[in-house]
Amino acid sequence: MKKIFLFACLTAFTFAAHAQDLVITRYGVKVNDSTILNTKAIQKVIDKAAANGGGTVVIPKGTYLSGALFFKPKTHLRLMEGAVLKGSDNINDYPLLPSRMEGRKLDYYAALVNAYQVNGFTITGPGMINGNGARFWKQFWDHRDSMRKAGKESTNLEVHRPRLLFIWGCNNVTIKNAKLVNSGFWTTHLYQCQNVLIENCRITSPFEPVPAPSSDGVDIDVCKKVTVRNCYVSVNDDAICIKGGKGPNAHQLPENGIVEDVLVENCTIGPAHATLTLGSESIHARNIVMRNCKVNNDMPLLKLKMRPDTYQHFENIRVENITGKCGKIIEIAPWKQFFDLGGSAEKPFGTVHDITLSNIKVDCLKFGELEGNPLDKVSNITFKNITATAKDPELKNIYKGIKAENVTVNGAPLKL
Repeated sequence: MKKIFLFACLTAFTFAAHAQDLVITRYGVKVNDSTILNTKAIQKVIDKAAANGGGTVVIPKGTYLSGALFFKPKTHLRLMEGAVLKGSDNINDYPLLPSRMEGRKLDYYAALVNAYQVNGFTITGPGMINGNGARFWKQFWDHRDSMRKAGKESTNLEVHRPRLLFIWGCNNVTIKNAKLVNSGFWTTHLYQCQNVLIENCRITSPFEPVPAPSSDGVDIDVCKKVTVRNCYVSVNDDAICIKGGKGPNAHQLPENGIVEDVLVENCTIGPAHATLTLGSESIHARNIVMRNCKVNNDMPLLKLKMRPDTYQHFENIRVENITGKCGKIIEIAPWKQFFDLGGSAEKPFGTVHDITLSNIKVDCLKFGELEGNPLDKVSNITFKNITATAKDPELKNIYKGIKAENVTVNGAPLKL
């Protein structure tokens, strides 16, 4: 009798568990035709899962074309082996909504996968989310070239293109074992989130034949406690980028804020514009650690973009146990792209302190550069246990108190 009861309980539990998995092809989504737009059908599956009290929307093997999808509380996304969620290359399939881009609150186009206030949200692989961004990239470059011929400057927002993932106001998020590729714009944008894990993911966008502009790998924007672990990232912009706001009054606006307690570990960073970047839209970042990573590119390992139109504060940053090939080990330099004081009489400056780079063995183009804007305050930067082979062994530096312990470049001690 006890065995029968136990079997009945296990059967009921198994049925209940499977009932929470909603495979999209069982709910009206077309199979084996990647030309049919399935946005409405897939959204109905997400809505059904939410109405049932929660569940996982499962993408089975095959390619499924979709515009913007909006996940709801207690819903999740799983991509099975061989599954591809493919983004539409028509911007009309991504609604214009209140959003966040380039450090400012504004209306912008939804991403392919959107989650707003979905605590516990998960995306799991091993399948793929493919942004199908080639059409957007070509439009971007064509527009930029036309503006240059007219003697004008083009911004990143003039050609409308969607991000791959936009996760806003969500806590306890996991993105694991998935392939995130070919985004029209930023690949993974986390905004106002806490406790996020991105693990065992492959995040890529191409440099050729059509480069994927502004396809950042992971953008961490006003977030706390974010871990990026065991990932491969190679994108045609910054691999890991710390954001948070820009402009002379950015530090006073409630939608902006600090990024803190970020860990990037055991990752491999391929070709990219920089491995770890702070500053293009960042007002305050602290407790940022990158460790046990391999690099294979010709861009800076740590890049601090010092905006002369924004008050910035970068503190307690550690880069340690890094091997491979890079451009510069560190770069602290002015960043004047889209400089805009907006009529303000403010004279913003940056404060940088407690930066440590240690246990690094790399081939690089140049050791580094420490030269921000004239008003910036930079102190307590330490290089420790570094062995570098560099075409240019110079550390260009205008600051006092920079320390080097057991640092050799081309077999000789680093000159400070």
